This record gives sequence, C-alpha cells and structure tokens, in this order.
Amino acid sequence: MIWCVEDDAGIRDIEVYALQSTGFEAQGFEDGTSFWEALKTAKPQLVILDVMLPGIDGVELLRRMRSSADTAKIPVIMATAKGTEYDKIQSLDLGADDYLVKPFGVMEMVSRVKAVLRRCQSEVKENVLKVDSLVLNLDEHTVSVDNQRVNLTYKEFELLRLFLSHPGMAFTRDQLFNEVWGMDYFGESRTVDMHIRTLRQKLGNYGRMIETVRNVGYRLEVKQ
Repeated sequence: MIWCVEDDAGIRDIEVYALQSTGFEAQGFEDGTSFWEALKTAKPQLVILDVMLPGIDGVELLRRMRSSADTAKIPVIMATAKGTEYDKIQSLDLGADDYLVKPFGVMEMVSRVKAVLRRCQSEVKENVLKVDSLVLNLDEHTVSVDNQRVNLTYKEFELLRLFLSHPGMAFTRDQLFNEVWGMDYFGESRTVDMHIRTLRQKLGNYGRMIETVRNVGYRLEVKQ
C-alpha cells in the first residue's frame, strides 16, 4: 500500500489513480494530521509526502517518522516545489529516500516509487545470510534448514553468523573468543569446541560444512 499525502485534491487523486493503474494499492491523505493518526494503526509500504501541508508539514512528519522505531524504516519520497533547494537538502538529511520536484509527471513518480522499493528490498535481503536451504535471518534472529526452524543458543547463532559472513575463512579459537564471547573472555579452548559440536549437530547435513582446520581452528567451507 502506497500512501500519498497531498493537500491538493486534484494532484492527490492523480497520484492515487496512477499508482493503482500500475498495479499498486494506494490511498490518499489531505493533511499531515490524518496521515499521522493513520500511522498509529497501519503501516504503508511507501509514502509520497508533500513538503507543504496544512497543520503538520511534510518535513516535520518526516522527522517524526525517522525518530520513531515503528516508522523509521518506511520508505519516503518527498514532493517539493520547484526551486526550493533547501527543502530537498533538508529532506534528504532527515532520511528521505528520494524526492520529486513539482510539477512532475505521473510516470516519473511511478518509476521513482519502483526504484525506491527495489532499493529497500535489496537492503532487507542483506540482512539474510544463506547457503542453499540454510538461512540465517539477522532481523528476526532465526535460523532455518529446509524451511524448518532450528533452535540455537545465542552463542551458537553468533558463531554461525560469523561463519556465514566469511565463508571459507579460517578462524582461530582466539578469534572466535574475541568475536563471539568478547575480548575479556578467558575460557578454555574446549568451550569453543563444545559449541561447534552442538552447532554441527543442530544443523544436520549442513553441520559438515563447518570444518576443523588442523592446528588453527574452524571454517565454513561452501562447496561450489
């Protein structure tokens, strides 16, 4: 769902119609107050936000969105008047994902919406580490194998995250201590060995990818 916040009814209707005509769900808001109230009960996929609005203006709304954990990651395209360079710079500094300069064509608007959504989806994908059917989701803090959830302890999760982030890299036990347990951890080497053993067991066939490097430590070997 794309939300269009625009006080000019004619422009707002054109924006909503153009988005709906190209396959998006879209909804319009005539002012910042109604938009902000709606955010309390629903979250759009993207917002096209006019800078000049009655009541709460677009810049203030953007500032509020970026300062709230619930709305901070919602993509925002700011609509600014021609010649208002300061509005564009201020919006981008506050975290706007893109901007449109009025008057703009509807196809340009749709193109920018698609581009921002693609970019944001790519950023989300970066928070997932995977090898074939082994998937580690950093945002959800979950691990699955063949679409089946695998319950790992915090340390096991961090070990796997480290291995998946650096496939093929050999880590010494000291490095694993430093990265997973912290620099001030003074445990015995068998602590790492024990966690590696249980991690391998929980990952099933994928556990074989965590190889022992003689006289060094461990690495995750991804077969080509």
